Amino acid sequence: MKLSLGPILYYWPKQQTIDFYQQAINSDADIIYLGETVCSKRRELKTRDWIELAKSLNKHNKEIVLSTMALLEAPSELSVIRKLCENGEVSIEANDFGAIQLLTEKKLPFVCGPAINCYNANTLKILVNKGMQRWVMPVELSRDWLSNIVEDTHKMQFRDQFEVELFAHGHLPLAYSARCFTARSENKAKDNCGLTCINYPQGRIASTQEDQQVFKLNGIQTLSGYCYNLINELHSMQGLVDIIRISPDSTKSLATVSAFKKQINQLPNQQQYWPLDSLQCNGYWHNIAGLAQS
Repeated sequence: MKLSLGPILYYWPKQQTIDFYQQAINSDADIIYLGETVCSKRRELKTRDWIELAKSLNKHNKEIVLSTMALLEAPSELSVIRKLCENGEVSIEANDFGAIQLLTEKKLPFVCGPAINCYNANTLKILVNKGMQRWVMPVELSRDWLSNIVEDTHKMQFRDQFEVELFAHGHLPLAYSARCFTARSENKAKDNCGLTCINYPQGRIASTQEDQQVFKLNGIQTLSGYCYNLINELHSMQGLVDIIRISPDSTKSLATVSAFKKQINQLPNQQQYWPLDSLQCNGYWHNIAGLAQS
């Protein structure tokens, strides 16, 4: 199994972002995703900056992928996706069917991101025919669901035509909305948000009246309040998963990549058990409540 570092979901200052990727290029990650996937108003790095950064990283011994936004709301955002798709060098993770259409028209291969609602082998077959080379499974699906899909792709004789990537660590991107929840939490309108997301480099916590940390607000994106962590589940992924994704929330995420690398290197032998703390979960993988631990 390979390791990937997913795109930064939060809004970080430009230099902090560049510094992070300069460290990431020397990490244990085999694949590095980058790009703005949440909000087009986040312009610390403009589209040209993302493309130039991706091309500079592509000179190193890593696979570099540019990720597109998951929710398009304006023609200008489609124009950004078009520029990403036409970069001429770096492959694309499509998080919207608009991007898939553009890539299909240009006969370019692509990664199907976790924001694409793909839940069965028939849909995967359609995407493979359009040029999909890798499928990042939607975060809410379980091991059993994945196992059934993989079995179906074997029966349909196309499992060898794409890779399976699994979101295995980080706060799960659960939903997207036209409304900006971070701006609303500060009594600001979305159109006059003041780019307040940059004040919350790891998202803004939303808790219940009983102080249970159920969600994180990240602009128009709602994340899980608990950190998803499948580091103890790698043995159950063998034969199903090709790539393990770590979603970065700080430079500490690079140490998490190394920890997963150590676990992978111990397969198929006994792995080290990593106790999960009270703000970590693995429920979706076990087909139980997402914030639960099994």
